[in-house]
Amino acid sequence: MGSDLMNNRKIRSFRDIEDLCCPDDTIVTLCGGGLDSAYLLAQLAKLDVHVVALSVDVGDDFDIGQFSHIADKFDVHITRVDCRREFAEEFVHASMLAGGRYLGQHPISASLSRPLIARVGVELARSVGAKCLLHTANQSQNSLRRLNGAISDLGFDGYYGSPYEFDALSRDFKRLELQENFGISGFANRYLSTDTNLWCREFESGTLDDPEAFQIDENLYEWSVASETASRVIELRFDAGRLVSVDAEPVTDLVELISNINAKVGRYGIGRFSSLEHLEGGEKVLEVREAPAAALILEAFGQLASATLDVETLRWMRTLGDALIMEAVEGRWFRGLRTALQSFLEVSAHRVSGTVRFTLRNGGFELEGLKAVSPLYIRDREQWEYHKAAAARSVTLSRLNGSAVSTA
Repeated sequence: MGSDLMNNRKIRSFRDIEDLCCPDDTIVTLCGGGLDSAYLLAQLAKLDVHVVALSVDVGDDFDIGQFSHIADKFDVHITRVDCRREFAEEFVHASMLAGGRYLGQHPISASLSRPLIARVGVELARSVGAKCLLHTANQSQNSLRRLNGAISDLGFDGYYGSPYEFDALSRDFKRLELQENFGISGFANRYLSTDTNLWCREFESGTLDDPEAFQIDENLYEWSVASETASRVIELRFDAGRLVSVDAEPVTDLVELISNINAKVGRYGIGRFSSLEHLEGGEKVLEVREAPAAALILEAFGQLASATLDVETLRWMRTLGDALIMEAVEGRWFRGLRTALQSFLEVSAHRVSGTVRFTLRNGGFELEGLKAVSPLYIRDREQWEYHKAAAARSVTLSRLNGSAVSTA
């Protein structure tokens, strides 16, 4: 058994799994439902181990019926856990307070879902006494360090990691082996890596590999397909930094609220992003996203925060918010720094209450107006200048009168 496997308890190849596992050992796999998940199940089936496949629902498009058909071939049951509410209220909300964007560019997404998926995975692995906890991220996917970092920080004492870290197998190789050796097809048309949660859909690899010459298939988009021609106004209300209603309709379920905004905003073709994100070694990869609700909500919160908070608080919220986003990106969600940063943001956001209105039009939106509960903005500049000047004159006259009295 390799020294790295023994010292770090980290699985990095299929050979590591073969060296580590004995018959009847229990293995938990984090199952995304794609080609890599299917290929991993096929390889584990050769080892005579007990496999528990976990799918964590964060608002994804996982087809449990279709993948169960694949899992059944290997006598594997899929455990599906609904974590949409936790994802929205704990992770998306924290991201919103922090500004929500990677270096001001695109809304972060997998950076938020991976720590939650890891937490549920660790809990399940402990409950079933699993020897190891596996996932399917590779070296060109930031999920590798995010999942590994979260699992490690959560104190999992078993083995964990992805066999694809060191075994860089091509999609064609995995697809052909599944088809020829196990009779599993259906992956031939999947030429991209896709990740979906209720906050964002993102795509990478395949035809998106080369930032200098990439092609986006319009059929990839589902949430941001333009179908409306007439503009309309949408109103968002916040209470103490929390989004509580859309168009004056109160909603206590953040999952439902995000879904509603996605539908209302997406039909205007709003919320598409194409930008680079860094890997652990500093290299950059292109990622394409659609996130209509995120685009609008993040802008609305920023506008209302600007209307209610003093400039120094805003400056520190931006600085510390960027730091929180980077902690998430680097896979350090469960460390003390992220907790401390979020505490500052939550306290600061307590004054952020009011409504923000936008006009939605094909391909974009613009601020229509806002109304803060405790505003710092001036509504009538002439009146403000008049009262400011009058107050200044009063102070000056008072000082002059006081000076005259003392002289007398």
